[in-house]
Amino acid sequence: MVYLDAAATEPLHPAAREALLAALDAGWADPARLYTEGRRAQLLLQGARETVAAAIGARADEVSFPASGTQAVHLGVLGALAGRRRAGRHVAVSAVEHSAVLHAVETHERDGGESTSVPVDRAGRVDPAAFTGALRDDTALACLQAANHEVGTVQPVDEVAAGCRERGVPLLVDAAQVVGRGPTPAGWSVLAASAHKWGGPAGVGVLAVRTGTRWRSPLPADDRQAGRVPGFENVPAVLAAAAALEAARREAATESARLNGLVGRIRERVQRTVPDTEVVGDPVRRLPHLVTFSCLYVDGEALVTELDKAGFSVNSGSSCTSSALRPSHVLEAMGVLSHGNVRVSLWRGVTAEDVERFLDVLPVVVARLRRTAGVEGM
Repeated sequence: MVYLDAAATEPLHPAAREALLAALDAGWADPARLYTEGRRAQLLLQGARETVAAAIGARADEVSFPASGTQAVHLGVLGALAGRRRAGRHVAVSAVEHSAVLHAVETHERDGGESTSVPVDRAGRVDPAAFTGALRDDTALACLQAANHEVGTVQPVDEVAAGCRERGVPLLVDAAQVVGRGPTPAGWSVLAASAHKWGGPAGVGVLAVRTGTRWRSPLPADDRQAGRVPGFENVPAVLAAAAALEAARREAATESARLNGLVGRIRERVQRTVPDTEVVGDPVRRLPHLVTFSCLYVDGEALVTELDKAGFSVNSGSSCTSSALRPSHVLEAMGVLSHGNVRVSLWRGVTAEDVERFLDVLPVVVARLRRTAGVEGM
Protein backbone atom coordinates (compact mmCIF):
# COMPACT_ATOMS: atom_id res chain seq x y z
CA MET A 1 0.00 0.00 0.00
CA VAL A 2 1.09 3.57 -0.73
CA TYR A 3 -0.15 5.99 1.93
CA LEU A 4 -1.25 9.31 0.41
CA ASP A 5 -3.25 10.97 3.22
CA ALA A 6 -0.63 12.90 5.20
CA ALA A 7 -2.97 15.89 5.60
CA ALA A 8 -5.15 13.70 7.83
CA THR A 9 -2.27 12.22 9.82
CA GLU A 10 1.35 11.22 9.28
CA PRO A 11 2.96 7.95 10.33
CA LEU A 12 5.00 8.35 13.49
CA HIS A 13 8.38 9.91 12.80
CA PRO A 14 11.34 7.71 13.85
CA ALA A 15 12.53 10.53 16.13
CA ALA A 16 9.14 10.52 17.87
CA ARG A 17 9.21 6.76 18.33
CA GLU A 18 12.66 6.91 19.92
CA ALA A 19 11.71 9.80 22.20
CA LEU A 20 8.45 8.14 23.23
CA LEU A 21 10.13 4.90 24.26
CA ALA A 22 12.76 6.78 26.29
CA ALA A 23 10.15 9.03 27.90
CA LEU A 24 8.05 6.09 29.07
CA ASP A 25 10.93 5.32 31.41
CA ALA A 26 12.06 8.85 32.28
CA GLY A 27 8.94 11.02 32.01
CA TRP A 28 6.12 8.99 33.49
CA ALA A 29 5.76 10.87 36.79
CA ASP A 30 3.45 13.76 37.64
CA PRO A 31 5.31 16.95 36.62
CA ALA A 32 3.42 18.91 39.28
CA ARG A 33 5.11 16.98 42.10
CA LEU A 34 8.22 18.16 43.95
CA TYR A 35 9.95 14.82 44.44
CA THR A 36 12.73 13.63 42.14
CA GLU A 37 10.64 11.82 39.54
CA GLY A 38 8.19 14.73 39.31
CA ARG A 39 10.95 17.31 38.92
CA ARG A 40 12.54 15.19 36.19
CA ALA A 41 9.23 14.99 34.33
CA GLN A 42 8.75 18.75 34.70
CA LEU A 43 12.20 19.46 33.25
CA LEU A 44 11.51 17.20 30.29
CA LEU A 45 8.10 18.78 29.76
CA GLN A 46 9.56 22.28 29.88
CA GLY A 47 12.19 21.34 27.31
CA ALA A 48 9.48 20.05 24.99
CA ARG A 49 7.45 23.21 25.54
CA GLU A 50 10.44 25.36 24.58
CA THR A 51 10.99 23.32 21.42
CA VAL A 52 7.37 23.75 20.30
CA ALA A 53 7.36 27.43 21.24
CA ALA A 54 10.45 28.09 19.13
CA ALA A 55 8.83 26.37 16.15
CA ILE A 56 5.71 28.54 16.21
CA GLY A 57 7.30 31.81 17.27
CA ALA A 58 5.95 31.89 20.80
CA ARG A 59 7.21 32.07 24.36
CA ALA A 60 7.30 28.83 26.28
CA ASP A 61 4.84 30.10 28.89
CA GLU A 62 2.33 30.84 26.13
CA VAL A 63 2.15 27.17 25.04
CA SER A 64 -0.13 24.47 26.42
CA PHE A 65 -0.82 20.90 25.31
CA PRO A 66 -4.49 19.88 24.96
CA ALA A 67 -5.49 16.33 24.06
CA SER A 68 -5.89 17.10 20.33
CA GLY A 69 -5.83 19.80 17.70
CA THR A 70 -9.62 19.88 17.83
CA GLN A 71 -9.58 20.56 21.56
CA ALA A 72 -6.95 23.25 21.00
CA VAL A 73 -9.26 24.97 18.52
CA HIS A 74 -12.31 24.67 20.78
CA LEU A 75 -10.45 26.05 23.79
CA GLY A 76 -8.85 28.76 21.68
CA VAL A 77 -12.08 30.00 20.11
CA LEU A 78 -14.35 29.73 23.13
CA GLY A 79 -11.68 30.96 25.56
CA ALA A 80 -10.93 34.05 23.49
CA LEU A 81 -14.64 34.83 23.11
CA ALA A 82 -15.15 34.39 26.86
CA GLY A 83 -12.19 36.64 27.62
CA ARG A 84 -13.50 39.39 25.33
CA ARG A 85 -17.17 39.15 26.19
CA ARG A 86 -17.25 42.82 27.24
CA ALA A 87 -15.84 43.86 23.86
CA GLY A 88 -18.67 42.14 22.00
CA ARG A 89 -20.15 38.83 20.95
CA HIS A 90 -19.36 38.83 17.24
CA VAL A 91 -16.81 36.55 15.55
CA ALA A 92 -15.56 36.68 11.95
CA VAL A 93 -14.40 33.45 10.25
CA SER A 94 -13.48 32.40 6.75
CA ALA A 95 -16.00 30.18 4.96
CA VAL A 96 -13.41 27.41 4.60
CA GLU A 97 -12.28 26.99 8.21
CA HIS A 98 -11.87 23.50 9.63
CA SER A 99 -15.07 22.04 11.08
CA ALA A 100 -13.54 22.31 14.57
CA VAL A 101 -13.59 26.11 14.25
CA LEU A 102 -17.08 26.16 12.77
CA HIS A 103 -18.47 23.89 15.49
CA ALA A 104 -17.00 26.14 18.19
CA VAL A 105 -18.61 29.13 16.50
CA GLU A 106 -21.94 27.28 16.39
CA THR A 107 -21.65 26.74 20.15
CA HIS A 108 -21.03 30.45 20.57
CA GLU A 109 -24.12 31.24 18.48
CA ARG A 110 -26.30 28.92 20.55
CA ASP A 111 -25.18 30.96 23.55
CA GLY A 112 -26.42 34.15 21.93
CA GLY A 113 -23.35 35.16 19.93
CA GLU A 114 -23.14 36.22 16.29
CA SER A 115 -20.80 35.33 13.43
CA THR A 116 -19.91 36.46 9.93
CA SER A 117 -18.62 34.01 7.34
CA VAL A 118 -16.15 35.66 4.96
CA PRO A 119 -16.36 34.21 1.43
CA VAL A 120 -13.40 32.93 -0.58
CA ASP A 121 -12.55 33.02 -4.27
CA ARG A 122 -12.55 29.98 -6.57
CA ALA A 123 -9.03 29.10 -5.37
CA GLY A 124 -10.23 29.01 -1.75
CA ARG A 125 -8.49 32.21 -0.67
CA VAL A 126 -10.01 35.08 1.31
CA ASP A 127 -9.53 38.67 0.25
CA PRO A 128 -7.73 40.49 3.10
CA ALA A 129 -9.74 43.68 2.54
CA ALA A 130 -13.02 41.75 2.60
CA PHE A 131 -11.99 39.94 5.76
CA THR A 132 -11.03 43.18 7.51
CA GLY A 133 -14.27 44.72 6.26
CA ALA A 134 -16.23 41.99 8.04
CA LEU A 135 -14.91 43.17 11.41
CA ARG A 136 -17.35 45.19 13.49
CA ASP A 137 -17.10 47.39 16.55
CA ASP A 138 -18.38 44.46 18.60
CA THR A 139 -16.12 41.82 17.00
CA ALA A 140 -14.46 39.87 19.79
CA LEU A 141 -12.44 37.44 17.64
CA ALA A 142 -11.41 36.68 14.07
CA CYS A 143 -10.44 33.18 12.84
CA LEU A 144 -8.36 32.41 9.75
CA GLN A 145 -6.53 29.17 9.00
CA ALA A 146 -2.91 29.28 7.86
CA ALA A 147 -3.61 26.91 4.97
CA ASN A 148 -6.64 24.93 3.92
CA HIS A 149 -6.75 21.29 4.94
CA GLU A 150 -8.74 20.15 1.89
CA VAL A 151 -7.28 22.02 -1.08
CA GLY A 152 -3.94 23.32 0.24
CA THR A 153 -4.49 27.02 -0.45
CA VAL A 154 -2.33 29.23 1.78
CA GLN A 155 -4.26 32.11 3.32
CA PRO A 156 -3.02 35.73 3.54
CA VAL A 157 -2.66 35.58 7.31
CA ASP A 158 -0.08 38.36 7.59
CA GLU A 159 -2.31 40.88 5.77
CA VAL A 160 -5.41 39.86 7.71
CA ALA A 161 -3.44 40.01 10.97
CA ALA A 162 -2.42 43.59 10.19
CA GLY A 163 -6.05 44.54 9.61
CA CYS A 164 -7.13 42.85 12.83
CA ARG A 165 -4.38 44.61 14.74
CA GLU A 166 -5.57 48.01 13.47
CA ARG A 167 -9.08 47.21 14.68
CA GLY A 168 -7.90 45.78 18.01
CA VAL A 169 -9.33 42.33 17.25
CA PRO A 170 -7.38 39.20 18.25
CA LEU A 171 -6.78 36.65 15.48
CA LEU A 172 -6.96 32.89 16.00
CA VAL A 173 -4.93 30.91 13.47
CA ASP A 174 -5.48 27.20 12.89
CA ALA A 175 -1.92 26.28 11.87
CA ALA A 176 -2.36 22.50 11.85
CA GLN A 177 -1.31 22.09 8.21
CA VAL A 178 1.80 24.31 8.32
CA VAL A 179 3.58 23.68 11.63
CA GLY A 180 6.58 21.46 10.95
CA ARG A 181 6.37 22.02 7.19
CA GLY A 182 7.54 25.61 6.94
CA PRO A 183 7.33 29.04 8.59
CA THR A 184 4.40 29.67 10.89
CA PRO A 185 2.64 32.95 9.99
CA ALA A 186 3.11 35.81 12.41
CA GLY A 187 0.50 38.16 13.78
CA TRP A 188 -1.64 35.60 15.59
CA SER A 189 -3.08 36.12 19.06
CA VAL A 190 -4.17 32.50 19.53
CA LEU A 191 -2.75 29.54 17.61
CA ALA A 192 -3.81 25.89 17.40
CA ALA A 193 -1.94 22.92 15.96
CA SER A 194 -1.84 19.13 16.17
CA ALA A 195 1.20 16.88 16.63
CA HIS A 196 0.05 13.96 14.48
CA LYS A 197 0.07 16.26 11.44
CA TRP A 198 3.87 16.56 11.61
CA GLY A 199 4.69 12.96 12.56
CA GLY A 200 4.14 13.17 16.31
CA PRO A 201 1.75 10.89 18.20
CA ALA A 202 -1.99 11.41 18.15
CA GLY A 203 -3.42 12.85 21.35
CA VAL A 204 -1.21 15.95 21.55
CA GLY A 205 -2.55 19.32 20.49
CA VAL A 206 -0.92 22.73 20.75
CA LEU A 207 -2.69 25.81 22.11
CA ALA A 208 -0.71 29.05 22.23
CA VAL A 209 -2.15 32.26 23.68
CA ARG A 210 -0.09 35.42 23.29
CA THR A 211 0.71 37.29 26.47
CA GLY A 212 -1.71 40.20 26.69
CA THR A 213 -4.51 38.42 24.82
CA ARG A 214 -7.68 38.29 26.88
CA TRP A 215 -8.57 34.64 27.29
CA ARG A 216 -10.66 32.79 29.88
CA SER A 217 -11.11 29.05 30.01
CA PRO A 218 -14.61 27.89 29.04
CA LEU A 219 -14.05 24.83 31.24
CA PRO A 220 -14.08 24.43 35.04
CA ALA A 221 -10.98 25.81 36.76
CA ASP A 222 -7.85 23.66 36.98
CA ASP A 223 -4.32 24.40 38.17
CA ARG A 224 -2.60 22.64 35.26
CA GLN A 225 -0.95 24.41 32.31
CA ALA A 226 -1.62 27.96 33.52
CA GLY A 227 -5.31 27.13 33.81
CA ARG A 228 -5.71 26.76 30.05
CA VAL A 229 -5.93 22.96 29.77
CA PRO A 230 -7.19 20.73 32.59
CA GLY A 231 -5.74 17.38 33.60
CA PHE A 232 -2.48 15.48 33.93
CA GLU A 233 -0.18 16.18 30.98
CA ASN A 234 0.80 13.19 28.83
CA VAL A 235 4.51 13.89 29.22
CA PRO A 236 5.85 11.01 27.08
CA ALA A 237 3.56 11.90 24.17
CA VAL A 238 4.44 15.59 24.41
CA LEU A 239 8.17 14.73 24.39
CA ALA A 240 7.66 12.55 21.31
CA ALA A 241 5.72 15.37 19.62
CA ALA A 242 8.52 17.83 20.28
CA ALA A 243 11.15 15.40 18.98
CA ALA A 244 9.14 14.85 15.78
CA LEU A 245 8.69 18.59 15.31
CA GLU A 246 12.38 19.25 15.73
CA ALA A 247 13.18 16.54 13.16
CA ALA A 248 10.49 17.75 10.75
CA ARG A 249 11.85 21.30 10.88
CA ARG A 250 15.35 20.08 10.05
CA GLU A 251 13.99 18.19 7.06
CA ALA A 252 11.45 20.82 5.97
CA ALA A 253 13.40 22.67 3.30
CA THR A 254 14.55 19.53 1.49
CA GLU A 255 11.26 17.68 1.87
CA SER A 256 9.14 20.64 0.84
CA ALA A 257 11.10 21.04 -2.38
CA ARG A 258 10.89 17.32 -3.14
CA LEU A 259 7.18 16.99 -2.40
CA ASN A 260 6.38 20.22 -4.21
CA GLY A 261 7.91 18.74 -7.35
CA LEU A 262 5.87 15.57 -6.99
CA VAL A 263 2.66 17.52 -6.43
CA GLY A 264 3.42 19.62 -9.48
CA ARG A 265 3.74 16.40 -11.48
CA ILE A 266 0.38 15.17 -10.17
CA ARG A 267 -1.34 18.47 -11.00
CA GLU A 268 -0.05 18.41 -14.58
CA ARG A 269 -0.64 14.71 -15.30
CA VAL A 270 -4.13 14.52 -13.84
CA GLN A 271 -5.37 17.39 -15.98
CA ARG A 272 -3.71 15.89 -19.07
CA THR A 273 -4.65 12.22 -18.69
CA VAL A 274 -8.04 12.21 -16.94
CA PRO A 275 -10.77 13.93 -19.00
CA ASP A 276 -13.39 16.12 -17.31
CA THR A 277 -11.26 16.63 -14.23
CA GLU A 278 -10.63 19.88 -12.36
CA VAL A 279 -7.61 20.43 -10.09
CA VAL A 280 -8.78 22.78 -7.34
CA GLY A 281 -7.00 25.17 -4.99
CA ASP A 282 -4.45 27.88 -5.65
CA PRO A 283 -1.81 26.56 -8.09
CA VAL A 284 0.96 28.77 -6.65
CA ARG A 285 0.14 29.86 -3.10
CA ARG A 286 -0.38 26.35 -1.79
CA LEU A 287 1.01 23.73 0.54
CA PRO A 288 3.88 21.81 -1.05
CA HIS A 289 2.55 18.34 -0.28
CA LEU A 290 -1.18 18.49 -1.06
CA VAL A 291 -3.26 18.39 -4.24
CA THR A 292 -7.00 17.97 -4.71
CA PHE A 293 -8.93 17.25 -7.90
CA SER A 294 -12.55 16.58 -8.82
CA CYS A 295 -13.57 14.02 -11.44
CA LEU A 296 -16.90 14.60 -13.13
CA TYR A 297 -19.30 11.63 -13.38
CA VAL A 298 -17.51 9.79 -10.55
CA ASP A 299 -18.59 9.25 -6.93
CA GLY A 300 -15.84 10.32 -4.53
CA GLU A 301 -16.29 7.44 -2.10
CA ALA A 302 -16.30 4.91 -4.93
CA LEU A 303 -13.08 6.38 -6.29
CA VAL A 304 -11.42 6.22 -2.86
CA THR A 305 -12.52 2.59 -2.48
CA GLU A 306 -11.26 1.53 -5.90
CA LEU A 307 -7.93 3.28 -5.40
CA ASP A 308 -7.61 1.51 -2.07
CA LYS A 309 -8.12 -1.82 -3.83
CA ALA A 310 -5.38 -0.79 -6.25
CA GLY A 311 -3.00 -0.10 -3.38
CA PHE A 312 -3.34 3.65 -2.77
CA SER A 313 -4.70 5.26 0.40
CA VAL A 314 -6.26 8.63 -0.46
CA ASN A 315 -9.03 10.76 0.98
CA SER A 316 -12.07 12.34 -0.58
CA GLY A 317 -12.20 16.00 0.40
CA SER A 318 -15.85 16.02 -0.64
CA SER A 319 -16.65 12.61 0.74
CA CYS A 320 -20.37 12.29 1.45
CA THR A 321 -20.45 10.02 4.46
CA SER A 322 -23.15 7.38 4.51
CA SER A 323 -24.64 8.99 7.61
CA ALA A 324 -24.52 12.69 6.68
CA LEU A 325 -24.64 12.63 2.86
CA ARG A 326 -23.26 16.16 2.83
CA PRO A 327 -20.55 17.44 0.47
CA SER A 328 -17.55 19.44 1.63
CA HIS A 329 -18.34 22.93 2.90
CA VAL A 330 -14.91 24.00 1.64
CA LEU A 331 -15.57 23.00 -1.97
CA GLU A 332 -19.08 24.45 -1.84
CA ALA A 333 -17.70 27.78 -0.58
CA MET A 334 -15.18 27.79 -3.45
CA GLY A 335 -17.89 27.11 -6.02
CA VAL A 336 -16.09 24.10 -7.49
CA LEU A 337 -17.23 20.56 -8.19
CA SER A 338 -17.97 18.98 -4.81
CA HIS A 339 -18.35 15.34 -5.84
CA GLY A 340 -15.90 12.87 -7.33
CA ASN A 341 -13.23 14.60 -5.32
CA VAL A 342 -9.87 13.17 -4.22
CA ARG A 343 -7.27 14.70 -1.92
CA VAL A 344 -3.72 13.40 -2.28
CA SER A 345 -1.25 14.49 0.39
CA LEU A 346 2.33 13.25 0.48
CA TRP A 347 4.62 12.46 3.41
CA ARG A 348 8.34 11.80 3.77
CA GLY A 349 7.93 8.09 2.90
CA VAL A 350 6.40 8.67 -0.54
CA THR A 351 8.75 8.18 -3.50
CA ALA A 352 8.68 9.39 -7.09
CA GLU A 353 8.02 5.79 -8.15
CA ASP A 354 4.96 5.67 -5.88
CA VAL A 355 3.59 8.80 -7.54
CA GLU A 356 4.23 7.45 -11.03
CA ARG A 357 2.35 4.24 -10.23
CA PHE A 358 -0.55 6.26 -8.84
CA LEU A 359 -0.66 8.40 -11.98
CA ASP A 360 -0.68 5.27 -14.15
CA VAL A 361 -3.52 3.65 -12.19
CA LEU A 362 -5.76 6.70 -11.70
CA PRO A 363 -6.99 7.15 -15.31
CA VAL A 364 -7.81 3.44 -15.53
CA VAL A 365 -9.84 3.48 -12.30
CA VAL A 366 -11.72 6.67 -13.24
CA ALA A 367 -12.58 5.28 -16.71
CA ARG A 368 -13.85 2.03 -15.18
CA LEU A 369 -16.07 3.86 -12.69
CA ARG A 370 -17.48 6.04 -15.45
CA ARG A 371 -18.33 2.98 -17.54
CA THR A 372 -20.06 1.45 -14.52
CA ALA A 373 -22.04 4.66 -14.08
CA GLY A 374 -23.12 4.56 -17.71
CA VAL A 375 -21.03 7.49 -18.92
CA GLU A 376 -18.50 5.53 -20.96
CA GLY A 377 -16.56 7.64 -23.39
CA MET A 378 -16.41 10.71 -21.16
